[in-house]
Amino acid sequence: MKKSYLRLHIAVILAGFTGVFGKLISLNEGLLVWYRVLLSAIILFFVLKFFKKDIKQSMPEKLTVSSVGMLITIHWIFFYASIKYANISIGVVCYCLTSLFTAIFEPLINKKPFSVPQLLLSCLTLLGISLIFHFDSSYQLGIWLGVISAAFAALYTVFNERLVKKHDSIVINYYQMVGGTIGLGILLPFYLYFFPVTTLLPSTTDLLYLLLLAAFCTVTLYVLFAEVLRVIPAFTVNLSFNLEPIYSIILAFIFFNEGKEVNASFYLGCAFVMLSVILQSVFSKPKQV
Repeated sequence: MKKSYLRLHIAVILAGFTGVFGKLISLNEGLLVWYRVLLSAIILFFVLKFFKKDIKQSMPEKLTVSSVGMLITIHWIFFYASIKYANISIGVVCYCLTSLFTAIFEPLINKKPFSVPQLLLSCLTLLGISLIFHFDSSYQLGIWLGVISAAFAALYTVFNERLVKKHDSIVINYYQMVGGTIGLGILLPFYLYFFPVTTLLPSTTDLLYLLLLAAFCTVTLYVLFAEVLRVIPAFTVNLSFNLEPIYSIILAFIFFNEGKEVNASFYLGCAFVMLSVILQSVFSKPKQV
């Protein structure tokens, strides 16, 4: 159990860098995500070959895993759109609503009773987000995009929790990245029609950032993510990921000087978000394995 929580915390730290790369990469969110899933799929392919893992799956299994990969792909599009229309701090704090959506979606999808403590803890996060929402009206579009992003992240976690009980985590992530590459690749021409760009190819600097994003903040992060879901419940994992804004906001303040863009309402909202994480760690009882 201790190893699982250590892996979870490492994954949270890596997640803290995703927003930074989103700000550094000049591509729009659609192209950024497509290159991210493509490079991640390529890296995972060689990882699987190196460890000589069997990637053979039946076609229904491939389609199921790949469809879940589209959920995380859509989440990333809205997440990076939130960052580009607002800033890193807004995007990562809105991601904390994933725990609220998980508390709602998981009982509905898995047909089990709602957890009152989970809903109450998530309401603290919701209160924090509402305070942040009012601190600057110019960021409201970015906030709404972040909220949608959190909903897709919750759906991904709930469905991924089922998959990790049946399949190897690296194989799962490989087919999810392949599914995201193909699925978004089909939709990308329509996306670019409505959101045109001057170039389709990343610059040398963007390519370097994309490789780092794919290798560490995608492959490593989501393999760890899948591994901890074998032991730790989806709600606890998502609520623990609410700590991601701490790392992302610190980095955003240091490298992008975002501290000048926020006020007391933003900090108070962040405090409620962090309180929900602390209370979850106090009241949750990890299952013994």
